[in-house]
Amino acid sequence: MSDRPKSRGLGRGLSALMADVNRNPTPTEAGESIHRADMMVPIEKVKPNPDQPRRSFTQDQLEELAASIKEKGIIQPLIVRERSDEPGSFEIVAGERRWRAAQMAMQHTVPVIVRDFDDTEVLEVAIIENIQRADLNAVEEAVGYKQLMEKFGHTQEKLSEVLGKSRSYIANLVRLLQLPEEVQEFLREGKLTAGHARALITSDDPLTLAKKVIHSGLSVRETEKLAKKPVNNIFNETGKTEKAPKPIEKDADTRALEDDLSAALSMKVSIDHESGKESGKLLISYKDFDQLDELCRKLSVTN
Repeated sequence: MSDRPKSRGLGRGLSALMADVNRNPTPTEAGESIHRADMMVPIEKVKPNPDQPRRSFTQDQLEELAASIKEKGIIQPLIVRERSDEPGSFEIVAGERRWRAAQMAMQHTVPVIVRDFDDTEVLEVAIIENIQRADLNAVEEAVGYKQLMEKFGHTQEKLSEVLGKSRSYIANLVRLLQLPEEVQEFLREGKLTAGHARALITSDDPLTLAKKVIHSGLSVRETEKLAKKPVNNIFNETGKTEKAPKPIEKDADTRALEDDLSAALSMKVSIDHESGKESGKLLISYKDFDQLDELCRKLSVTN
């Protein structure tokens, strides 16, 4: 029998990659965590990952973490891999915030766990570590879930199981990426909450409504009511306003199916049944040609 190399990446499984990222010791274990590290290495021998998905680190949070490190040390080791171009040096897989804070705290060495990850696994673990450890806003978290599903083929069910999040929580967050970029920016800046944003997803003009919500300081419940109203008046021939036709109320199963399809495609999906019939329409909305190309790619995949 020939010795074929073992597959890496997805072959290892998400749970295996999570084993290191999910090291979260209890207070009684905290003192033992450093001893579980493979080694202590000089801090100058540890380099950041140039492909780290997270680019911004809040100064206040780094200073707070640095103060904690000065008092108690680094409780949770960094996960690193050895650099092939510089023997004796290491590249951070997970824990760049701790490394930055350790520098601020004037630490000379850091505890590390050395793992033999390939480039694909490094990116995967970095995304997972960001989701689990960093104080992400809703958009950043949604992007992380989307990357895990699109780049590595993980399903919402698997992510739910391993990350300890409900499937509906993950699906609802990913749906936020259907919103216009300006509305997503409001989310990043904290001007809107995820609850506000979810209420705007089904609106025909989410940007206009988002600006009104921010300007008026509306609650999530008020935003939900506003999103159900037509943005523009409908006029008859005399110029007087007429009531907009009352939308057909969809049953819970139809709405759930719309949510599932929207999350799977990362696009807005609407299902309309013809009254009294088994036929209907399935409407998929795309924002640009890139999304259309991606939809065509997904629909053309055969098993």
